[in-house]
Amino acid sequence: MHELITLRRERVFMLLSGIFLGTLGIINILGLSRFIDASITFGDWTIPMILPLGVLPYPITFLCTDIISEFYGKQRANRVVWIGLIINLWILLILWLGGLLPPHVPLDPNTHLPALNHPDYAFFKIRSFTFGTVIGSMLAYLAAQFLDVHLFHFWKNLTKGKHLWLRNNGSTLISQLVDTIIVISVAYYFTQALPADTALPTLILASYTFKVMIALLDTIPFYLIVFGLRRYFNETPPVTFEIHYG
Repeated sequence: MHELITLRRERVFMLLSGIFLGTLGIINILGLSRFIDASITFGDWTIPMILPLGVLPYPITFLCTDIISEFYGKQRANRVVWIGLIINLWILLILWLGGLLPPHVPLDPNTHLPALNHPDYAFFKIRSFTFGTVIGSMLAYLAAQFLDVHLFHFWKNLTKGKHLWLRNNGSTLISQLVDTIIVISVAYYFTQALPADTALPTLILASYTFKVMIALLDTIPFYLIVFGLRRYFNETPPVTFEIHYG
């Protein structure tokens, strides 16, 4: 029975790590390739929400690290974060080599892109977006993910393992604020990928508002996943769904 539980735990760990790392790879390559208008309108009042594509899957990474932290501890969660950094650097290396290898493409000295009708234009456009945000995205990634893991365990120790909702939301909301400010600010000042007609605070607020909504909405799935995994791992005591605010 012990061997079966160990096998189950390792399978789940590999699945969570795979989702985490795969999502990071998608974000790094396609994160700024398109912006989505998710503005919310109430009558004559509109809340502008211009979101980069990378914002959509990014909250999943925090859900994965929270679940890993819950069942596998701080050390393994931090290890996955470091592997994520290595994966991102590997992606950047491939993109860099892809631009150097023959056949050599003539690039505009100002935009560093080939002609618009050139078959390699899409690759060099994505490459420029990725390179343009690499410093900000790596700093934001490390700061946010390590902060998320640290805060998750801080709240877990403080509440003696109770109040799942607090450590899930408390760690995610703070860490994603840090991530949003760093990534959007660097992209705004050092790339031409962000909408020029939208102010920096508006872009930050829009991205963070979306992340807050997703973080709050994933509280119930987080409870259900933790509850299901505790049963799958044959752990006791089971997680309850009571939320205490006092």
